[in-house]
Amino acid sequence: MRPLLLALLWTLSAVAAPAKDKPPLAYRIPLPPRADFGSLDWLIGEWAGKTGDRSPQGEIHLAISYDLDKRFLIFREEVALAATPTAPATNESWLGILSPDPAGKGFVLQVFSNTGFITRYRVTVDQASVSFNPEGGEEPPPGWLFRRTLQRLDVGELNETVQVAPPGKPFFDYCAAKLARVPAPESKPPSAPGEKPSTPPAEKPSAPAPANPPKEK
Repeated sequence: MRPLLLALLWTLSAVAAPAKDKPPLAYRIPLPPRADFGSLDWLIGEWAGKTGDRSPQGEIHLAISYDLDKRFLIFREEVALAATPTAPATNESWLGILSPDPAGKGFVLQVFSNTGFITRYRVTVDQASVSFNPEGGEEPPPGWLFRRTLQRLDVGELNETVQVAPPGKPFFDYCAAKLARVPAPESKPPSAPGEKPSTPPAEKPSAPAPANPPKEK
């Protein structure tokens, strides 16, 4: 019995020995290819402006930036429009995530609004014009459709147009605004090592008023 046990232990050790020399298995997840956002580079930055005379009076602030290692474009817009005889006042904030279409057909924009709606847009780029056409979404406005266009006017100017289609009705121009690029804040150069920041001179304290001012004679 003892020789049989020793033979079994020797066999197991011989089988297990090669496993120690085997290198660990490395798992790699292939990443999707990077999107080419070159046709949208001119949009990067902050834009602000007011609506035109034929639109509800108000202001629009739009900010567009890269995020997550430049794999996505983030849109943030603040819209404040006054009430009109046919529409109530609008104060909307929305955030959009633009990404490549998985089917390879341009880009898609997923929009999340402070109204609670979640909509999806097909993004079409045509030289200096970017169009956003509705394609449903997880929680779109029931029956209503919205589409917008960003038209480049100059290096630092663009025109934003929003069209609306009520349930069962055709699109009409809702508002248009000319937006100008907001200059980036100037960054101050760093101080030299050992250099103390300059401080304005302290004001001299004024002389205290006498406790008993002299009376006029």
